[in-house]
Amino acid sequence: MVETLEFLKKRRSVLARNMTGPGPDAEQLRALLGIGARVPDHGKLTPWRFVVLQGDDRAKLGAIAQKALDDAGAAEQFERAPCVVAVLACPQEHPKIPRSEMILSAGAACMNLLTAAQATGFAAQWLTGAAAYADAVLQALGGAQGDEIAGFIYIGTTDEAPSDRARPSLDDVVRFGLEE
Repeated sequence: MVETLEFLKKRRSVLARNMTGPGPDAEQLRALLGIGARVPDHGKLTPWRFVVLQGDDRAKLGAIAQKALDDAGAAEQFERAPCVVAVLACPQEHPKIPRSEMILSAGAACMNLLTAAQATGFAAQWLTGAAAYADAVLQALGGAQGDEIAGFIYIGTTDEAPSDRARPSLDDVVRFGLEE
């Protein structure tokens, strides 16, 4: 338990543009995705999907993003790391479970996958960007009407330890008790 807490205290993303290979092999990737799937999920609806992009699929999605966004820079964004996992939020109509809980479950899947990759020794970063909001990109990933891209998890290797960044003071973001 102490090891987990120490890891979480120091957890830091590596910028995708600073990643190289190798990425996870098939067995490692399956293990990471399994951990990514172990999230709170009210009603056991699994309101998210993983789409793994490796090899040429990264360039193909970049070309789709470039065309959809009319942005030449979008063409190479998915080639920054050897593995990119698109996490789709796939909320369903449900009489008792609100859409927001399903979206949050997809966000938890992103965070679990990110944390698992980093805990395994890989560099990882959770990004969205304009491509995450482009209908053509969502469709290329197999997204349906009402689905959303919760994020792209970039996974690779880096030679440099990530630098820490400023964090909010707990006094600024925590309150005990109700407003009076």
